[in-house]
Amino acid sequence: MKIIKNSGNERVIDELRKCLVAQSTLDIASPSFSLFAFGEVRELLHKLNKCRVVLPNAKADDLGIVDSIADRPFRNRLQTRWLAKQCAEWIEKTTEIKRVPGVIPQATLITESSEKALNRVITGNCSFSTEGLGITPGNQFGLIQLSESAEECALLGSWFTSLWDSLPATPEAKNDFLSMLRELIEHKEPSLVYYLILYRLFKDMGEELDEERIIKSATGIRNTTVWKKLYKFQRDGVVGAIDKLERHGGCIIADSVGLGKTFEALAIIKYYELRNDRVLVLVPKRLRDNWTIYKANDRRNSLASDRFNYDVLNHTDLSRDGGLSGDIDLNHVNWGNYDLVVIDESHNFRNKATHKDRETRYDRLMRRIIQQGVKTRVLMLSATPVNNRLADLKNQIAFVTEGDDTALFDHGIPSIETTVRQAQLQFNRWLALEDTDRKPARLMDMLGFDYFKLLDMLTIARSRKHIEKYYGTAETGKFPERLKPINIKPDVDLSGEFRSIREINNEIRRLTLAAYAPLRYVLPHKQAAYDAKYSTQIRGGESFFRQADREESLVHLLRVNVLKRMESAVSSFSLTLERQLADVKATLAKLEAHESSIEEIDIEDVDVDDAAFESLLVGRKVRVLLQDVDLVRWRQDLTEDRNRLATLLSAARQVNPDRDAKLAALRQVISQKVTNQINTGNRKVIVFTAFADTAHYLYQQLAPWAHEKLGLNTAILTGTGRNKTTLPNLRNDLASILTAFSPRSKERPEELANEGEIDLLIATDCISEGQNLQDCDTLVNYDIHWNPVRIIQRFGRIDRIGSINTLIQLVNFWPNIELEEYINLEQRVSGRMVLLDISATGEENVIEQQSGNQMNDLEYRRKQLLKLQDTVIDLEDLSSGVSIADLTLTDFRIDLAGFLKDHQDHLDSLPLGTFAVTTTDDLGETAIPSGVVFCLRAVGDAALNVVEPGYPLAPHYLVHIGDDGTVLLPFNQAKQVLDRLKKLCIGRDLPDAVACARFDKTTRDGKEMSAVQDLLAKAVASIVGKKEERAVASLFTPGGTHAQKGEFQGINDFEVVAFLVILPESVPA
Repeated sequence: MKIIKNSGNERVIDELRKCLVAQSTLDIASPSFSLFAFGEVRELLHKLNKCRVVLPNAKADDLGIVDSIADRPFRNRLQTRWLAKQCAEWIEKTTEIKRVPGVIPQATLITESSEKALNRVITGNCSFSTEGLGITPGNQFGLIQLSESAEECALLGSWFTSLWDSLPATPEAKNDFLSMLRELIEHKEPSLVYYLILYRLFKDMGEELDEERIIKSATGIRNTTVWKKLYKFQRDGVVGAIDKLERHGGCIIADSVGLGKTFEALAIIKYYELRNDRVLVLVPKRLRDNWTIYKANDRRNSLASDRFNYDVLNHTDLSRDGGLSGDIDLNHVNWGNYDLVVIDESHNFRNKATHKDRETRYDRLMRRIIQQGVKTRVLMLSATPVNNRLADLKNQIAFVTEGDDTALFDHGIPSIETTVRQAQLQFNRWLALEDTDRKPARLMDMLGFDYFKLLDMLTIARSRKHIEKYYGTAETGKFPERLKPINIKPDVDLSGEFRSIREINNEIRRLTLAAYAPLRYVLPHKQAAYDAKYSTQIRGGESFFRQADREESLVHLLRVNVLKRMESAVSSFSLTLERQLADVKATLAKLEAHESSIEEIDIEDVDVDDAAFESLLVGRKVRVLLQDVDLVRWRQDLTEDRNRLATLLSAARQVNPDRDAKLAALRQVISQKVTNQINTGNRKVIVFTAFADTAHYLYQQLAPWAHEKLGLNTAILTGTGRNKTTLPNLRNDLASILTAFSPRSKERPEELANEGEIDLLIATDCISEGQNLQDCDTLVNYDIHWNPVRIIQRFGRIDRIGSINTLIQLVNFWPNIELEEYINLEQRVSGRMVLLDISATGEENVIEQQSGNQMNDLEYRRKQLLKLQDTVIDLEDLSSGVSIADLTLTDFRIDLAGFLKDHQDHLDSLPLGTFAVTTTDDLGETAIPSGVVFCLRAVGDAALNVVEPGYPLAPHYLVHIGDDGTVLLPFNQAKQVLDRLKKLCIGRDLPDAVACARFDKTTRDGKEMSAVQDLLAKAVASIVGKKEERAVASLFTPGGTHAQKGEFQGINDFEVVAFLVILPESVPA
């Protein structure tokens, strides 16, 4: 007897190689059986005459067939399937297997041959594994004994035989083992590999979504009317949002236009109401009726049976200390007692301006509602951000974290502010790149991982494409097809006498608008006193925004407003000129009357919903003492303005409705639409304008004409309480008018059908968000809003999921001037408006500090508006960057949750290195290139030291490598890799027989895997290489370097969790 060290040349495998000769036998009793140990002695075992194997009665995992830690280098050869096939053939031909209950404490290997000198018995820590045979390093304290004498071999041989004979001889033992091997041999369906990858990703993060765990069935939420009205994708969004609300205390739903955010929010509200939580909904005043209707005992309330009981307050109510809002007395509201706050249009709170002597809405919302009283969860409904202002998101996230910058420290985000600031910095650098380099993939590469993690933790954002791609349209019905927009560029005056936009613009530019800028005329030695009195603190008091600067910004905006109103309708232009002229005359009169002081003028005709104006029209009234003012200069400027405004007004009044060329063009559009319907039987048209004055003018001119000539009933909605309709029996509130205009989408009860229908709706942007008006199929923009987002939001009223219309039409009225020239005019008329950004955000704008960025913004708008002349673009496509929908993983969690209900045990049983074979989805432009998608896991400190720190999916990495070794999608684009996996795998619930046969032929049943191994090496190199690239880059970054020293073994410090082989659709001839 001697001891085997099991290292160097003294290993168990070396002894077996000496004595396993042709026609010999081998007896094995082992606590484990490794396929890779079999692979190393495979050729010797095939020579055997007979083999008897005793194994514990355990599952494949416990036997260590493929999943032993020591076997990773062998697994990474990717030959598991071929080895399993070889092993199964050997067992069927040569081997008998018996199983014992309980454990086998130590292994025994007995060889016997006709040459007695070769008989050996090996016992001890020598299980049939790579460690036991000495192929990989094992436990050095495990004792292994070798018996070579004939007596010892005979004695131990008879012991094994008696043991063997005592065990029942049942075929199940061998069949069970073979079935484990067949499980490894069989090709897997692509969908299974997709779910396996998701399971491994999210299980380790503790973030798999379990609907049953998240939504307590006992609440009865699934029995509510609102839940039953939701589509599958909406229910998934609700589950995801509730999960984030419960985990983190907040969630931002930023689904794209037309996907029903309001109904998702109502389902979430109902869930919390069923738990007896108090709910507050904060809405912009113009959208108030969208929410109050669902809690009213009203026949038009399709959710009346759910008996909603939330409170509704306007955003502006946060600035009030008393009075009524609806039926709520603001004096006695217990602000701190709300368990859930829903903020509609939460992007209106994106700007955390700080004022010197009063709280802003933002401050009050934070202090009164979120920080005081009970723990408040915050659900925000936001427009899909066009993300050139990433800090806007930070201020919304602060509601979730109660303003605690380190609240997400335990989730891998040490500082929210730092995370967003770094992301903004990288975004600005990306914006500065040349067009050819400014690709979304490059931005994904530049932005920090913790920014993605932050978005993924707190946001749910799905786009229209996303829904069509992953949920299909079987349940929802298709989105309507968008016809090419009709672009109309009418003149102002049919008689051609009115001056051109260019000339009018020059006159507008010459206006000093002195009546609105009293501080401009304050004498120099008095300016400091006024600054002290009226300035606004920004950045917590670090700096100040001067009131005089605010006035100048306001003057710039007022000039743009005059130009915009002229472009909208000559009648609105006249009204604006009248008001400004009256303001100038009133100011002059006060100067002549020698009043002691003058107050700032109220500005009536600006669009206060415009965030830019809103931030300038707040604060205490400025009062200047006439003794502190340069009266001569002020009077001179006012007189010039009076004369110029009077001249412009005289010209504008000449263009009456009969001469109004734009109005005539609109009548023609409506007539043609009613005569040549794009969807049979549909005569409905919405006309949007930015200004209430224009809307009233259009109603006065169109309503009688439409009724008499076309038989259409007309209504006007302006959100300012002056709604009207030609339907005699209809109330003129917003809900009644919209229900009569779109009875199907508003689910009008049968008994209200006698109210009649409105076919022509004229509206301002009070209904450009949050309304489903899909009964209509034609939308007219009577004036082009400066913000392309608003145009798309308007169109979203009719461009909605589940529409009955096959086709929908957008009609845009443009100024009769080239777009580039128009935008340049606008830029000139507004002056250099860097101040606008500072005033609107309450902090220095990083972007604007870089020269030329104002032009970048104008260039961006020019490109988007040009696009809108040719096609209707999706909101998420507006951004030249990356949509939030590109960054969040909620949908994948929901996919996994659905699958886990019935298949968790199956996923748990799948071995490392599981793979499937499929083909590219199509041959078009969107075809997914062939190659391999790997899901890898970094193992141990050595690997984690050489991969990128802070990666949200760490230690897992997803990489798509092309057939030629090109990195098609690197690991930091995990969302896109998962998108590809989903597209290739969902619905492919059986192995692709043709693709598998091609793969087997190429690889000789999985034996020749060198090509895939090479791609694996490229995948690992791409992960490690990114870290090295960033480490080099960090040498030039203030604050030190990330470069670290560490030993790294390469591929074998990574585990192949699973992979998908993507073959080309057709084999080249």
